[in-house]
Amino acid sequence: MNWLDWLNTFFTAPARQSGPDSIVHRVWEHLVFCGEALFWSALIAVPLGLLIGYTGRGAVAVTTLTGVARALPTLGLVTLTVLLAGVGDTAVLVPLVALAAPPLLVATVEGIRGTDPELRDAARGIGLTHRQVLFQVCLPAGLPTLLAGLRNATVQVIATATVAAYVGLGGLGRYVIDGLATRDFPATAGGALLVVLLAVAAQLCFAALLRYGLPPGLRAQRAAARRR
Repeated sequence: MNWLDWLNTFFTAPARQSGPDSIVHRVWEHLVFCGEALFWSALIAVPLGLLIGYTGRGAVAVTTLTGVARALPTLGLVTLTVLLAGVGDTAVLVPLVALAAPPLLVATVEGIRGTDPELRDAARGIGLTHRQVLFQVCLPAGLPTLLAGLRNATVQVIATATVAAYVGLGGLGRYVIDGLATRDFPATAGGALLVVLLAVAAQLCFAALLRYGLPPGLRAQRAAARRR
């Protein structure tokens, strides 16, 4: 049986159409894990990145810590969290947040630091406070870089959220990990394909947002930067 036959077997199976093991249900569980992880990552990384990017303090520490965080083994973190907090959403969210927060933090810092210094000086010259300069000048200018970091974090989280099945939770990892354990290769192939399709869909959504969702001025600035 080749992989096309496996996919046909997977997608046409009655269990995939409805019930707790249906594709719709597993995709929803997967998206919930991803959404929660990205929410907590943004809550941690974006305010910290805004502060560090604007003040310039702690940038070296951010680079070091993000490098360390990226090197942490995801399954190792899952196992450690289960030992400390037991089986539950926390066991998945901790490693996913550790994975998603570093690129989002770096992108926020770089986006704010990349604001034209003359633009900052002009904003200060017309009487804007530091808070106003940050949120009305630097943040809009750094938005494309921040969104690019969020895109990278989202794709990584979608691909890695399959570890939820490692501790008996839901998501698309149930197809992949359970399929490997039981030699159900159609489920493994189908689950892997669904993860890839979700990651590609996320990439396309962010690409459309960066191309059409930004204000015209930022789109022109981004196009000019690409030409340079």
